Amino acid sequence: MKPQALILQARGTNRDFDVAEAIRMAGMDAIFIPLNELRINKKHLLDFQMLILPGGFSYADSLGAGKLLALDLNSYFKEEISVFIESGKPVIGICNGFQALVKSGILPGDGEWNLENGSLPATLTFNEKGRFECRWVYIKPVSQKCVWTKGLDELIECPIAHGEGNFQTINHKLLTMIESNDQIALTYTHTDGSSANGEYPINPNGSILDIAGICNPQGNVLGLMPHPENHIRAFQHPNWTRGVSGHSGLVLFQNGVRYASSL
Repeated sequence: MKPQALILQARGTNRDFDVAEAIRMAGMDAIFIPLNELRINKKHLLDFQMLILPGGFSYADSLGAGKLLALDLNSYFKEEISVFIESGKPVIGICNGFQALVKSGILPGDGEWNLENGSLPATLTFNEKGRFECRWVYIKPVSQKCVWTKGLDELIECPIAHGEGNFQTINHKLLTMIESNDQIALTYTHTDGSSANGEYPINPNGSILDIAGICNPQGNVLGLMPHPENHIRAFQHPNWTRGVSGHSGLVLFQNGVRYASSL
């Protein structure tokens, strides 16, 4: 029996079927469970080998992108998710899922950074240009700690679609810790893999250090703003009829599935 990934659905979630296709192509079954259903039977969460928070506009992004979903995670599933993560099982949050992981405090991880006044150590705030960005970008796998990016040596090209993807930390000390802990999983780059150095639109949202995705200290939880699930087949690229190929996002999911299957 194949290992199973739980794709968590909330009102406003989309691209859940896209990421399910990516997971199935990578060799794992994907099961959809609405968040309200999971609340009735929380034990279901621990029955799965992978947890996925897909993109979209959960709860219409009321109070900020991913904020209400983050409140749900902390209010109803904090203990179960903590056990899931501590067991080493892989978790991925894409776009809105990344926003929820950060705003719930799951990422960047290490509870010492969660301040007494309720502030969080990091956030995903409004894009630097102050507008919604929808374009294709190149991202570079960086972290060798992250189980999703470990061993990947080719750029991934995929779309973004967000208005609040600007990753920032509360202070430079935390940023240095994330960098030194090898928690920067993915960065925005030029087509040749050279650093974006904050250049727009190579870095489409102004994220510090061109960060496109980060992982937790353990390396099994990944959050990223781009959508690798939307470039898993050649025909999904806007220039595929002109012979453009390669840089698929499928490798990211193959890494995650391979790791989950080894547990």
